[in-house]
Amino acid sequence: MKLEKKIRKLSEGTINRIAAGEVVERPFSVVKELVENAIDADATRIDITLGAGGKSLIIVSDNGHGMTPDDMMLAIERHATSKLPEGDGGDRLFRVSTLGFRGEALPSIGAVAKMTITSRPIENSDTHEAQKNAPISAMQLDITAGKIGDLKPASGTQGTRIEVRDLFFATPARLKFLKSDRAETTAVGDVVRRLAMAYPGVGFSLTSEGRRSFAVTTEPDGSDASRLNRLAAVMGQDFGQNAVPVLAERETEKGHMRLTGFAGLPTFNRASAQMQYLFVNGRPVKDRLLNGAVRGAYQDFLARNRHPAVALFIELDSSEVDVNVHPAKTEVRFRDPGLIRSMIVGALRTALAEAGHRASTTVADTALRSFSVPSYGRGGGEKPSAPPMMNSTQMQDAADSLQGGFAQLSGYEAPPQTHEDQSGEPHISSFGNENISESVDAYPLGLARAQLHETYVLAQTGDGLVIVDQHAAHERLVYERMKEDMAAQGVERQILLLPEVVELESAEADRLMGRSAELAEIGFVLESFGEGAVLVREIPTLFRGADVKQLVQDLTDEIADLGAALAIKEKLEEICSTLACHGSVRSGRRLNGAEMNALLREMEATPHAGQCNHGRPTYVELKLADIEKLFGRR
Repeated sequence: MKLEKKIRKLSEGTINRIAAGEVVERPFSVVKELVENAIDADATRIDITLGAGGKSLIIVSDNGHGMTPDDMMLAIERHATSKLPEGDGGDRLFRVSTLGFRGEALPSIGAVAKMTITSRPIENSDTHEAQKNAPISAMQLDITAGKIGDLKPASGTQGTRIEVRDLFFATPARLKFLKSDRAETTAVGDVVRRLAMAYPGVGFSLTSEGRRSFAVTTEPDGSDASRLNRLAAVMGQDFGQNAVPVLAERETEKGHMRLTGFAGLPTFNRASAQMQYLFVNGRPVKDRLLNGAVRGAYQDFLARNRHPAVALFIELDSSEVDVNVHPAKTEVRFRDPGLIRSMIVGALRTALAEAGHRASTTVADTALRSFSVPSYGRGGGEKPSAPPMMNSTQMQDAADSLQGGFAQLSGYEAPPQTHEDQSGEPHISSFGNENISESVDAYPLGLARAQLHETYVLAQTGDGLVIVDQHAAHERLVYERMKEDMAAQGVERQILLLPEVVELESAEADRLMGRSAELAEIGFVLESFGEGAVLVREIPTLFRGADVKQLVQDLTDEIADLGAALAIKEKLEEICSTLACHGSVRSGRRLNGAEMNALLREMEATPHAGQCNHGRPTYVELKLADIEKLFGRR
């Protein structure tokens, strides 16, 4: 029998549960909504408690302005909010200045769980006339699977405490989609950490199964130092020690646009992009445009499988960004995405250039951990057997050798000792001691003292020593010079003897031709060639002999994915990097003192000299205090 399909209105309970499915996905969604409400309530302290990863218990307490009984009854109704301006103007959703604004969180949570709200409002001059002479007490309200109980007095301090038990008990089918307790706790921790990074003026704590897993105190002000302290507390102290400040400002028709934050040095990198945090008007967001901009800024400093650590904060007029894209409010759309991207790329590259030759401190830490210190004498191993006894001639030879080694490393010009190398040709060991009267304190990378294995330059600084990989360092210097020449003279182009016709989808061809002016700047001259095809007349000289059709397809895919022709720019820089590698000082080449010191001085004057073109460090600096620890002198 054929069923008659009638349109009917869903019940209120079903409507609420459908809405809850959009807002409340997992325990971290509940925590996110409640913590954002607390921040909007001007709280300076927020405490979160979890049970079973948030499945059995979630408690969020704050010291914000609290709610009156009337506010509490309104707050649990769908689409009731205090965060949008009055009136019915169509632009209200495009001028959102708070984290929450939909009025869906509390009713959605109450529809699928057992929720108890306890709140006590702040006492102020706007208190109702009948309540002015009476003390304001806390009130409590219970909601179970959408059923609202009665308001009743309760004990509580100023602020709001929301307790959520048995999440999804009213929708059992959702429970099977939840992950393990540990995975849910980790997801909640990520949400809390992101919000803590955005609001250093708020103290946070997260307790799970009776154990406090995260806690930060309120930072005193909104200065860069306070911001960096909070970021270091969340991202790790290593990030705080190896980050450079980022700042860019633009004036637009709608007002002032500002980008601030901190970016990790290229040598402080990770295997994934999990340490990339982006915030728009205080809202943690995940956006392909922003992630692509970060990748573009670091593209010639890191290997493809390495990712930088950054925390960037964008502040702009609320009308320039649409946060009403998804109920989870983690996605945004910009009115002018190209401007945002260029600002991020420019600011990051400027910040990294100002860091100069600086490399991350973790490079030295890694080097120190690689040293193996003998453990005998401390109960950790057997004492090695004594070396064989030497006769007087052997002892004298060893003393002479030791004296010569100290003389060479200390700057004392010992008489040159000629010896045979592996090729059989005599040579004189050469060290950078031509100007030993000059203080090592005058240069950040010190003065060259020796060359080790014809590969590494050993330099003495005022408080330690520096070991430089001569090939990696010179490779970066050559590469930076090539980039400067390209910027000054433009990309050299080659006219194809026979223009190449590339067949594409109609939409792809239109998208590509829409960027033809930008592509011409990097050496690609394209013309429209009928429906769904383009004609390639010129290509960058560096791509001589390359597969033109594949290059054009790569361009099309990259523009569709990120809105910018990053792939070809990366290929150009990759070729420059390869040429720089082949044209730089090779390992195994013997350098004299002047050459070694010239290399050090040029590194100090060249941006990004702390890492080679593949993201590896070009030098390791060891402080004297660390060296003394290796020998037990500290």
